[in-house]
Amino acid sequence: MVVWRFEAIGTRWEIESRADLPADARATVTATIDRFDREWSRFRADSLVTRLGIDGGSFAAPDAGPMLDAYRELSAATGGAVNPLVGESLNALGYDAAYSLTPGEPLAAPADWDRRLDWSEARVTLAAPALIDVGALGKGRLVDRVFDVLAHVDGDLVVDGGGDLRVRGSSVRIGLEHPYDASKAIGVVTLQDAALCASAVNRRAWGDGLHHVLDARTGVPVRTWAATWAIAADAMRADAMTTALFFDGGPELAAAWGVEWVRMTTDGRVERSPGCPAELFVASGRPPASPRTREE
Repeated sequence: MVVWRFEAIGTRWEIESRADLPADARATVTATIDRFDREWSRFRADSLVTRLGIDGGSFAAPDAGPMLDAYRELSAATGGAVNPLVGESLNALGYDAAYSLTPGEPLAAPADWDRRLDWSEARVTLAAPALIDVGALGKGRLVDRVFDVLAHVDGDLVVDGGGDLRVRGSSVRIGLEHPYDASKAIGVVTLQDAALCASAVNRRAWGDGLHHVLDARTGVPVRTWAATWAIAADAMRADAMTTALFFDGGPELAAAWGVEWVRMTTDGRVERSPGCPAELFVASGRPPASPRTREE
């Protein structure tokens, strides 16, 4: 396999293919990522969601329908804990566009987000300013978009956007990183023609108990769960489920969506879905011999 590594949207990407991707395919991938970032990143002063956060209004975006439809289901399943208007809540705790990392008072997100925010398949509208944050599923959606623009590439394909990945062809063994010790894994998953995403409180953490997974109802970071992993047919749903699993209602939505999962509490207990194919070895915390190997 040939690996193309690059940095984009603040994370490391790896795209594996049987042969070098041609220049036009690489250019299409780069343009796809840049367009998504210019539309949905609240960390960019020139993005469309930043503009909506200042002025309100409307913009065309091909990902609006799939992402916000999924948010509606996430919000309903978790009793409002997951909410795309959580941007100001994250800002309040210091996870803002300037990365000030200076926390203030927690701020709940608007509970009526689905009345303030209107969307169609390819357009999003806010009648009044509010800051959208699609972090619960946006990177997974972007992995799917990149995967789709490479559909014409022959043979095996792995698109890995900072640990959110989607695989086609030969199976890949992937280690489930221990949230408190990156040198260890709590288990492995053999993934084929599917997506695997993960979320953990040690990622994007900046203070005592401060991290990026917030309960939108309170604006306070979650405390019970340390890490989640989800396996789905596409990366957006896997990514969305890694957020939902931090809250009550997440396992029920996973069952409805056909998503398998693992999650770990902050005191080290592990739960899994009944059909989850992961091989777990939590007691020893030992890493697999090779956390990521391709099975021919």
